[in-house]
Amino acid sequence: MLCDESQKKKKTTKEITSALLCSLPTITNIRKKFVKGGLENALYDKPRPGAIPKITGEVEAQLTLLACSAPPKGKVRWTLQMLADKLVELKLVESISDVAVMKRLKKTY
Repeated sequence: MLCDESQKKKKTTKEITSALLCSLPTITNIRKKFVKGGLENALYDKPRPGAIPKITGEVEAQLTLLACSAPPKGKVRWTLQMLADKLVELKLVESISDVAVMKRLKKTY
């Protein structure tokens, strides 16, 4: 709305970037999206291609609970591989790597 020419106080692109704390390319891209597809297109991203994430919110919650729980008997602490194996054992995911577990835990903590 800040760049709408029908407004009495039309802002310059520089004023808009300053007011919204974003970059010039961001403003330019949003304008292009609006012109091509309207308001909905400018406000919301289209679904992106790629695999569906294995770790959903529910799986992440269970992973966090597991990581914070006592390790299995005879172990001092959970390893990433043990956590990955436990997620599969609990049938929360079909398969998952220790690296994926690490990345998710890194985002959480």
